Amino acid sequence: MKWSELNIEQTVLSVITKVFQFQDLTPVQEHCIPLFLTCKDVAVEAVTGSGKTLAFVVPLLNKIIKSGSVVKEKRVFGIIISPTQELALQTDAVVKQFSEHIPHVKTCLFVGGHSLPEEDEQKFKSDGGNVIIATPGRIEKCLDWLAPYLKELEMLVLDEADMLLRLGFQKSLTTILSRLPKQRRTGLFSATQTDQVEDLIRAGLRNPYRVTVKQKFNAQRQIQKTPLTLNNHYICCDAALKLSTLLSFLRTNKDPKKMVFFSTCAAVEYFGKIIATIFKNTKVLLLHGKMKRKREDVFAEFRDMTRGVLVCTSVLARGIDVPGVDWVIQFDPPREPEEFVHRCGRTARMGCKGDALLFLLPNEMAYVNFLSINQKAPLQEYKTDFPVLDSTAKIMKLAAHDRDVYEKGIRAFVSFIQSYTKHMCKAIFILKELDMDGLAQSFALLKIPKMPELKNRTIELKLPFEVDVDKIPFSDKVREKARLKRLESGPIVDKDHKSAKHKKTESWTKKKEQKVRKEKRKTKKIAARFKVSQTVGEE
Repeated sequence: MKWSELNIEQTVLSVITKVFQFQDLTPVQEHCIPLFLTCKDVAVEAVTGSGKTLAFVVPLLNKIIKSGSVVKEKRVFGIIISPTQELALQTDAVVKQFSEHIPHVKTCLFVGGHSLPEEDEQKFKSDGGNVIIATPGRIEKCLDWLAPYLKELEMLVLDEADMLLRLGFQKSLTTILSRLPKQRRTGLFSATQTDQVEDLIRAGLRNPYRVTVKQKFNAQRQIQKTPLTLNNHYICCDAALKLSTLLSFLRTNKDPKKMVFFSTCAAVEYFGKIIATIFKNTKVLLLHGKMKRKREDVFAEFRDMTRGVLVCTSVLARGIDVPGVDWVIQFDPPREPEEFVHRCGRTARMGCKGDALLFLLPNEMAYVNFLSINQKAPLQEYKTDFPVLDSTAKIMKLAAHDRDVYEKGIRAFVSFIQSYTKHMCKAIFILKELDMDGLAQSFALLKIPKMPELKNRTIELKLPFEVDVDKIPFSDKVREKARLKRLESGPIVDKDHKSAKHKKTESWTKKKEQKVRKEKRKTKKIAARFKVSQTVGEE
């Protein structure tokens, strides 16, 4: 079906055909837009990269334009709720491409890390907004002052609803739905339909039409969830050479744009620093969920880049449309199998070609068959036609001269082990079967941290040189000066080497302190009551 065949306003059609240069609708757009235009609730299940954003943006803007001169600056026509800051920013960018050509359409972006709630309120009351794009936590905080402007709300969109629920926003969504007008159109868009999503459909939608676009067939007539234009590979390597294999791959494959996924924020910080240090002539960006305002700038910079590497967590696995990504590399298999397909979907979008590579250890090879059967994502082995140069000694030397690298390596290792124990595929990812000696070597550790998960495990480190980890300095002179000053005031107790007696004493001290504070509060309350009763008696 052609866009010109839809009954939509000419201004909207002009942006789609001239700015976006789209002529044909995708299946999800073809089935969803007419339903929205005729004021129907829709529950959509569609694979990644299927064009869901335009499926709800076009009907919303079409409704605003039809209202014409009736549109007020502070009348909210639609609310679009996204699970992450990056996805909200992307949706905002799409809507703004329309609003540049539609004078009486204004957008507002309510997301954490972008502005404070007070700033959102001030900006809305001064400039107004017809379309609000927000994350659930932020818009929930704004509902009290926003309520008077929502009385004529036309449309609510819950984008990536399964991820909204998985991230723990169920309570926020319930509050939001209860505070919005009942006479509205609601669209729920999701990559997978879970029991929680079904509950949300029953609670927030009225007799919705269901649209399911998820099945693709490859050349062997087998159902495939990943894009047909995607070359999906896996590589099996020993634990000790896992990082060296990644670095060798990046050194050999000089494609312009790559995304490298890790399991934890600490791993992103550590390995991102390693990659940036080794590839000094390559632009390397880091992005994970614990970053605040910087996330928006990093995401925007990566979108505009023509060459470079983005090291990130699964915070960028869903719905993000970054142009020109050549390779998606999954250094750590995702904790939830569904994330694998979403990560792969950052390349080979909208009919373009792309490549993806999954790193696996020998004990994890059953994951290939699992993905093929459970996620309908077949993989082929990647032929390592490049020499793997062992970079462990080089990274260890780097850690021995910079305490920041050393400490980040420790944190990355601890977070990886903790994440590994929480993997959904527990029958495949078994901690006891991990080659801990090799893994510690791959992380280029100079010391093995003490943690409950490694109890009764003996790990040997093969250090190419002797090093006293307590004397490793920070390369940053300010941080090193602060560290030396702390050392002068007394010995620093390493958290990994606290004795059981010390931990017990510390715990007892905290409990005692809490008890003292509780008694003080109780005393103050009694004194306050006594003063009140004394005043009443005098009167």
